[in-house]
Amino acid sequence: MRCRKCAAGYDPGFAAGVIAAGGTLGIMIPPSVIFVLYGIMTETDISQLFAAGVLPGLLAMVMYTATIQIVGRLRPQHMPRGARHTWRERFSALKEIWATVVLFLLVLGGIYGGFFLVDEAAAVGAIGALAIGLARGRLSRRAIMECLVSSVRVSASIMVIVIGAYLFGYFLTITQATQQIVEFMLQLPLGAYGVLALIMIGYLILGAIMDELAMILLTVPIVFPVILQLGFDPVWFGVIIVMAVTLGLVCPPVGMNVFVLNSIARDISLPRIYAGTMPFIATDLVRLVVLCAFPAISLWLPRTMG
Repeated sequence: MRCRKCAAGYDPGFAAGVIAAGGTLGIMIPPSVIFVLYGIMTETDISQLFAAGVLPGLLAMVMYTATIQIVGRLRPQHMPRGARHTWRERFSALKEIWATVVLFLLVLGGIYGGFFLVDEAAAVGAIGALAIGLARGRLSRRAIMECLVSSVRVSASIMVIVIGAYLFGYFLTITQATQQIVEFMLQLPLGAYGVLALIMIGYLILGAIMDELAMILLTVPIVFPVILQLGFDPVWFGVIIVMAVTLGLVCPPVGMNVFVLNSIARDISLPRIYAGTMPFIATDLVRLVVLCAFPAISLWLPRTMG
């Protein structure tokens, strides 16, 4: 039976899979809370991390688009052809997102242009969003107060997580657990990339059963010293670890994006949504291998920034 939400005739499971997989792009393309948390915990330049996430994020968009095209050709019944639109109509449809584009360019352009630091960019972004909302007449006094209260709650939650990360790192240091783990992993007869592959497999397993913030909090203090000892770039590893974390959002048995979609579209079962995400999980695994094999994809933009 056709899902009532798929009026264009698309397969409900695959349509939900596209949305679930597309929802992971927000973590990779800056600004990203995961990058900020990783940067704070490892004392890595956050602006460098943001820059390093741009090309991998664009690569993900291209590979997802190619995946949709391939599935459409292999299973045309899943994606019937719709009416064609002129380029003028396509560009006209983008008028509604001008505010988002302006804010995006303002924040990231200021960071990469060296006009302000990451924390200053956050303030500029908040003021810019407020100004745009007031100019468009879509923010009442009550809405502004609700936004401020929500921001305080989110900021407090993030600070608690950061404090917990520092306490956990201190505990590992005084117990010498980190040193012992580093020595153990460096003694494995696998080589640098073999140890990296072992770490990535661990992240893929954890991503299927844990929240992404919990993964970062619990694992970075342990694996980051290993990565430094192996001679890998910390900025590049930040991209790799975020990439591995995003996989957990769509991987069974606990894919947060899948459960959110299922709660919204209850007429699409979890197995159907998971089946729809499988092509994108395979695509992400290929992208992870590509980013591991070619670190320059992640590091080219940060290096051009000096």
